[in-house]
Amino acid sequence: MRSCVSSFFLLVLLLLFSTIVYFTHAARFDIKNNCPYTVWAAATPGGGKKLNTYDVWAIDMKPGTNGRIWARTGCSFNEAGIGTCETGDCGGVLECEGSGGQPPNTLAEFSLDTANKDFFDISLVDGFNVPIDFSSTSAPCTRSIECVADINNECTAELKVKTGSVGCNNPCTVFQTDEYCCTSGPDNCKPTNFSRFFKTRCPDAYVYSYDDRRSSTFTCPTGTNYSVVFCPDIKQKGSVTRFNITNNCPFTVWAAIVPGGGWQLESGQTRSHDMSSDKEGRIWARTGCIFNSTGHGRCDSGDCDGLLECQVNGRAPNTLAEFKLRQNFFNISLVEGFNVPMEFSPTSEQCYQGIKCAADINKQCPMELRDPGGCNNPCTVFNNDQFCCKSSNCGSTSYSQFFKSLCPDAYTYPLDDDSTSTFSCPGRTNYKKVLVNYSALLVLEIPFVTTRIMSTLDDDISFI
Repeated sequence: MRSCVSSFFLLVLLLLFSTIVYFTHAARFDIKNNCPYTVWAAATPGGGKKLNTYDVWAIDMKPGTNGRIWARTGCSFNEAGIGTCETGDCGGVLECEGSGGQPPNTLAEFSLDTANKDFFDISLVDGFNVPIDFSSTSAPCTRSIECVADINNECTAELKVKTGSVGCNNPCTVFQTDEYCCTSGPDNCKPTNFSRFFKTRCPDAYVYSYDDRRSSTFTCPTGTNYSVVFCPDIKQKGSVTRFNITNNCPFTVWAAIVPGGGWQLESGQTRSHDMSSDKEGRIWARTGCIFNSTGHGRCDSGDCDGLLECQVNGRAPNTLAEFKLRQNFFNISLVEGFNVPMEFSPTSEQCYQGIKCAADINKQCPMELRDPGGCNNPCTVFNNDQFCCKSSNCGSTSYSQFFKSLCPDAYTYPLDDDSTSTFSCPGRTNYKKVLVNYSALLVLEIPFVTTRIMSTLDDDISFI
């Protein structure tokens, strides 16, 4: 009798311990619909649920779970949960039972408790149907990734969904070739023009089958909770800034933006890039570039580790347009040297302070700073504390004064923080950035446009 009682209490303790362990490490996912229309959320594992605007569906995922969450649009189900969806359909059932959704659909993917870490990403490998935000919601992890660009309206003609709900297909679905489907494995799976289209608009996203770079997959400690938001409320996240980049040069340049990537711009060509207005970064022009079909190569100036799609800052010399969108600060920097003249100006009525560096610095550059790509900064050439400001004893030098005399608006050494170097405008200001080469007239226009949340996926973004 005593043995049975002991065994019973031991079993109770084991069950209690297992329950505590499960709830300690289980991850809670709050799935919210901020779209101005109904979506049918799907989770594998987890099932599915109809979500009207602002509805939330909470599910728990046990440790060791690998899964995905997505939104379905244009659905119709009967009382038995049988029906169809125009995007993201999972076998014609409301509660998805393990099969993925029918492309196109934007995916939130996760792998929980792998070596005491959670791995998660936003994937456009199956295309795009709705904007999405995927964020941790519990300490100590504060990671947030998103894909909020207006991809449906910018989708290339060959990938655009022709009927039904708006969506942008993945190239594998459309062309069914090894180049896009990566059927022969990672060795023959490289970025393509289509994957670059998605990556420039959603830098956080996983954009092709073996896109395993640091900017595509993210981690948090095991036990973290998460939120997945469809059509994230852009106003809460600080709105979106649109960069329209135009090359008016009679020669090709390779624009670079970090975060954001990079692309080739022929003379007269324009590209747009959307970025959350809580970001900070830099934009520059690369010159004399050669890239192969996989986006690997080199540039004479502004090279970023030999990649077309920059993930790191460019190699000096390069003239920089720098910005902190949350603080509304902007500047032109010559701290990394000079390759192309530039103007960076607001275009909104509430702010008139434009800045420029239009001098022909390359022709006047001191011999010791000259570089095939432009005019170097002295730190790159001499690599000492005087010019690199490795200590707090950092002041102007004859070289910084040379740059400042030709470009009074520019930031010319690392601690050049006076009022003639950094500028600000009120929030929701629009800007343009112009790069001018006297003989070539290189013009790069970048209006900063703060936008509201999209009213529908079919409508244009409404500007504030």
